[in-house]
Amino acid sequence: MADTGSDAGNTDTFLSWREFLGSPYATSLALVCMAVWLHAADSLIVATMLPSIVSEIGGTALIGWSVSLYEIGSIVAGATSALLTMRFGLRAPMSMAAILFGFGCILSAVSPTMPLLLTGRALQGLGGGGLVAIGFVAVGLIFPRRYIARAMAAVSTLWGVSAFAGPLVGGFFVEYATWRWGFVFFACQAFALAIWIVLRSDKGATRSTADVAAFPVGRLALLCLAVVLVAFGGVEVSVLRTLTSVAAGLVCLIGFLWLDARAGDTRLLPRHPFDPWRPNGAALLMILSMSMATIAVTAFGPLLITVIHGASALTAGYIVACSSIGWTVMAVLVSGLPERFDRLMIALGMTVVSLSIFGFLYAVPNGPIWLIAIFAAMEGGGFGVAWTFILRRTVALADTGEVQRVSGAIPTVQRLGYALGAAYVGIVANASGFLTMETTADAAQVARWVFASCVPFAAIGLIAMSALMRDRTGRIVEDRR
Repeated sequence: MADTGSDAGNTDTFLSWREFLGSPYATSLALVCMAVWLHAADSLIVATMLPSIVSEIGGTALIGWSVSLYEIGSIVAGATSALLTMRFGLRAPMSMAAILFGFGCILSAVSPTMPLLLTGRALQGLGGGGLVAIGFVAVGLIFPRRYIARAMAAVSTLWGVSAFAGPLVGGFFVEYATWRWGFVFFACQAFALAIWIVLRSDKGATRSTADVAAFPVGRLALLCLAVVLVAFGGVEVSVLRTLTSVAAGLVCLIGFLWLDARAGDTRLLPRHPFDPWRPNGAALLMILSMSMATIAVTAFGPLLITVIHGASALTAGYIVACSSIGWTVMAVLVSGLPERFDRLMIALGMTVVSLSIFGFLYAVPNGPIWLIAIFAAMEGGGFGVAWTFILRRTVALADTGEVQRVSGAIPTVQRLGYALGAAYVGIVANASGFLTMETTADAAQVARWVFASCVPFAAIGLIAMSALMRDRTGRIVEDRR
């Protein structure tokens, strides 16, 4: 990876794609994008291959856990990424994450039963989540601040491409080969990435002399249990069971945060991770809340659209995919803006995301379908406008020793928000008659309740965003490199 040096050029001037891609950081960008591709495309490919997998090895009752275990692994790996990079640099943890991902793919490829395949999925989640979180750390450490927005735009582009290429690749293997070769295909990419990382120098992260034996196994186990309980509550929704499971998960999560805050140099998250009065805490609270507020269209949107409007599953799927298109297009368009626009772009993006939730509240139950697609594009576009600048601003406002923790926490908190939000929306949907709906009117009523329940979290996200917008120094933070 490229060496970290002083900021290349003025952080307050426009950076063109030609200048960025022609810089010494282009190879490091390609490596990070490869890591993101593995994580983003894998889950979509597996979703496409699942019907063939179940028909061959069984395990229909365990299908939900193919997603849940992957998310659990991703969250746990993301939580450890900052600590690992602070102790061992970037190269060793990132190459190990790629190897874990590849080994998980091989295990799934040869699995004769669903439980063994799910073990492989958990390893894929650990590896894939580690790759993405360490990739975010690498962007924050390696790239000068002037280049960060462009790097994040490239990452967002890869994520959008994955939304379309993933199902196509999965369908190709199901149609012309076998789902097992689909896993092998990704294993080969992961092992190639590991070799590439090992062969490159690693000068982008500082190492700590802290005792490796003090690795926080107990806290990780508590975090894992918290996410398992929340995910379990959402797999098969029932008010009593789900409330009990989610409440227990939240208790474990609070316990994890309390223990982590007292852990000193072995902390997994930055100090005061959700304190709205501190810039980094406000950023993470905003990401958590907005992730919880926007998961409903992914979790329940396709089914509600097909029931209410008679659309095909493919049409509903591509309506939801409009979010990825909007994210990618807007991220590319705004990523060259100089640093003085960071706060404006974050505020504009998060406001658009919040407005899209009100749009879904009207359009999903009432239609027409094209209007739902527009609001999906708005939601993704809002994230695309803001996301490319969130990392740059949080890195700029972070204490020098917290940069890695903040960078690694961003994707981890996002996935935690999705997990918590999915369980919460599941409870609301069930309570409003989702399991017993028989008519279009019943489904429309469920849609109103589902999207109305997301509004409070959008409000919390906007409040946290306003705190992030405040510049307590009274000036643009000077470059610390």
